[in-house]
Amino acid sequence: MAKKPHADSRLAKFLNTRLLELKHLKTQAQIAEEAGFVNPNMLTMIKQGATKLPLDRVPDLAKALDTDRALLLRLAFEQSEGSTIAAAIYEIIGEPVTENERGWLVEIRDASGDTDPRLTSRAKAAIRSVLTK
Repeated sequence: MAKKPHADSRLAKFLNTRLLELKHLKTQAQIAEEAGFVNPNMLTMIKQGATKLPLDRVPDLAKALDTDRALLLRLAFEQSEGSTIAAAIYEIIGEPVTENERGWLVEIRDASGDTDPRLTSRAKAAIRSVLTK
């Protein structure tokens, strides 16, 4: 049996996890319909890695999955174009920032008096201590 080309993508893994988390709220067919997929099996094909998520479906699928559009876009770019091309795109236009990340930025700006502080090794360690599981 041939390996599915996108089975190991972070997007496929994310979609698998998110669909399981939403299982008690709505069916995969309902999510596919909300995302605008004509074929409800499209989600299965994406989560199994048989096909890529079309970039034009990102906003509607993010809404259907109740997840952040920027996060899903990052995963879709990575899956669609590969991490090297995705990194080049982000270098040119900037990386999509999630609502949660925007919250961190607002807090950093407020806490620093909007002084644009450098990310020092001490600051990195402090952030990691807060976020490490």
